[in-house]
Amino acid sequence: MYRTKADFLTDWSTAAEGTIQVMDSLTDNTLDQAIVEGHSTLGWLGWHLAMSLAFFGGQAGLNIKPAGDPENVPNQANTIKDAYKTMAEELKQEAEQSLTDEKMTETVDFLGNEVPRGAVLRSLVDHQTHHRGQMTVLLRQAGLPVPGVMGPTKEQQA
Repeated sequence: MYRTKADFLTDWSTAAEGTIQVMDSLTDNTLDQAIVEGHSTLGWLGWHLAMSLAFFGGQAGLNIKPAGDPENVPNQANTIKDAYKTMAEELKQEAEQSLTDEKMTETVDFLGNEVPRGAVLRSLVDHQTHHRGQMTVLLRQAGLPVPGVMGPTKEQQA
C-alpha cells in the first residue's frame, strides 16, 4: 500500500515505462499470439492494460477517461501503445493534481470493500505487473524482442 503520493508517483513512473517497453515490442501481425488457442492474446492483454487504468483510477477517485472502447481490441499495435501512453500520462497528471498524502490513507469503495486509496493504487501496479509478465512470455513465443524490464533478459546477458 502506498502511504505517500510521492511513493506512488515514483513507482508509477517506473511501472509505466516498463509497460511501454513491452508494448514497443508489439507488432500488428503478432497481436493474436496466445499461449494456446482460447487464451489471452498479446493484443487483448495490451488493450486490457491500457483500459484498466480508467477502472483502477476511477476506483481510487481519479478522473481518467478510457482512450477507446474497452470491449473493442484494436488490430494495430501502435493504437494500443498510444492509448496506453495517453492514459498512463493522464493517470500520472491526475494523481499529481488530485492526491495528497492524507488522501492515500482515506478509504474508498474498491470492488465492494472499503480499502485505503493507496491500496487501490498498489493493486493497479500489481495488476499491470502481472499482465506485463504474461506479455513477455508471449513476446518470446512470438519471436519478438523481450525488453529487460525488471533486469536483463537472457539475450541481453549474452
